[in-house]
Amino acid sequence: MHAKSMRDTLDVALVVPQSGSAGIYGPSCEACAELAIADVNARAGLLGQRIRLIPVDGSRAPLAVAAEIAALVELGAIDAVTGWHISPVRQAVARVTANRVPYVYGPLYEGGERTPGLFLTGETPSRQLLPAMDWMNTEYGVDRWLVVGNDYVWPRETGTAARLHAQARGQPLVGELYFPLGTSDFSGAIQHVEATGASGVLLLLVGGDGVEFNRQFAAAGMAAAVPRLSPHVEENMLMASGSESNDGLFASAGYFEALNTTASMDFAAHYYAHFGPAAPALNSIGESCYEALTLLITLATRAGSLGIPELTAAAANLTYFSPRGEVTMRGNQMSQDIYVAEAMGMDFEVRQRISAA
Repeated sequence: MHAKSMRDTLDVALVVPQSGSAGIYGPSCEACAELAIADVNARAGLLGQRIRLIPVDGSRAPLAVAAEIAALVELGAIDAVTGWHISPVRQAVARVTANRVPYVYGPLYEGGERTPGLFLTGETPSRQLLPAMDWMNTEYGVDRWLVVGNDYVWPRETGTAARLHAQARGQPLVGELYFPLGTSDFSGAIQHVEATGASGVLLLLVGGDGVEFNRQFAAAGMAAAVPRLSPHVEENMLMASGSESNDGLFASAGYFEALNTTASMDFAAHYYAHFGPAAPALNSIGESCYEALTLLITLATRAGSLGIPELTAAAANLTYFSPRGEVTMRGNQMSQDIYVAEAMGMDFEVRQRISAA
């Protein structure tokens, strides 16, 4: 008997990292996903059924994660896939979900994803990083950027977008440095910042790697002198880096806990009321899992189905409200306002809104 017929729930694979460089994000991702499910199940569920999350460790090799998802799909054990995980994992998983089950990807990513049945809520470089670079140039005169990132598709594609943008502005990058995930010694990169006379660092390092860089950068006396801009730094990383390492650190994202909008403040109040004051830090990466599940629920409700053609049709001209405010689907990609924030000790203060309009 097909497994689906034996279930009375809609089961969604939640792919989040449980260890490694990105493991720092896992608890926030899981908590935000659990909140989204609690919210929909407290109402009528989805398509008349309760939703249940099936955890999948997204910190493993991409092919291992994809093999587990493929097995779950073959068994009829899941109805959809979501979560926060790096782009190589997304690429591998997308090959096994394409035209079979819907896949809603929460993270910021490099752009250009066209897999059938894959919907994306995350920020892309042209909307997230490049306008923030321009704002840093206007506000702080940063015109000689050095990219320091991990060595995989998202940092490299984002670095390429930054390079082309900087060239078009007549302010070429002074260099691009890429390091394997799990790197702990960034002394060479920090020396390169000094040697090139970079006036800013584009920080494209994930989780624990970014924390190590921040600590070493501050220890070298560079933090206050050379601003860093990251689309990836969030509240967990601020806490892990320590307030003394966060001077001169800026982030751009569609959501911050410090965002003083009604939608954001209501979400934070709801989150801490649900989980209590000891909840995992609320941040853009964790919230992206709430965002992705909200999109899945909104699409399926509008479509009356989890069929990929129906969901794709439902995405056309879809606008709705989320913790990020009013968001709109453009094709399979969500469009949203972006904010630039400055780290102040262990928290962010939002400095600029970049409208999606």
